Amino acid sequence: MIRTFVAVDLPEESHAKISGIQSKFIGPGVRPVDPSLVHITLKFLGDVGEAQLAEIISALDKVDCPSFDSKISGVGAFPGLKNPRVVWLGADGDYSCLHGQVESLLSGIGFKKETRKFTSHATIARVTYLSGSRRKELISAMESLRNFDVGSMHIDTIKLKKSTLTPEGPIYETLHEVKLL
Repeated sequence: MIRTFVAVDLPEESHAKISGIQSKFIGPGVRPVDPSLVHITLKFLGDVGEAQLAEIISALDKVDCPSFDSKISGVGAFPGLKNPRVVWLGADGDYSCLHGQVESLLSGIGFKKETRKFTSHATIARVTYLSGSRRKELISAMESLRNFDVGSMHIDTIKLKKSTLTPEGPIYETLHEVKLL
């Protein structure tokens, strides 16, 4: 089985800014995501058999969306700032075509449609446990970065990625790329 997801990679020039943002709140209870691995997930597929990869690739090759620009800015958290579990960067842009088509095409081959509203974002850290004072520090740092501008990027490719989990963190490998119009 291969753990897979469909994503948009952030450009290399954003890695230093992401690292700088992370330095403002990394500490006990907060695990940063390696800036070179930060991406916008369009759909998490989970474990799939190798035989299913060709079907997934065939479905993704039918994506028919225009390329577009996206602004990466602002730090937020899921489920919210008061109880952060995932710290993210916002991604503004017209992701509706991409997300909608990926969901539709993959549901056509048996993947369950996501019921939660899609929020384009890039995860930059995960929160494990925070003491009261540490929680206040993290919330304060995130609030100060609410409008932080990482930059803009042109989205003209989506990728089917393989994720291998290791004790040192995940290793991502691109299995297939789809160029947008």
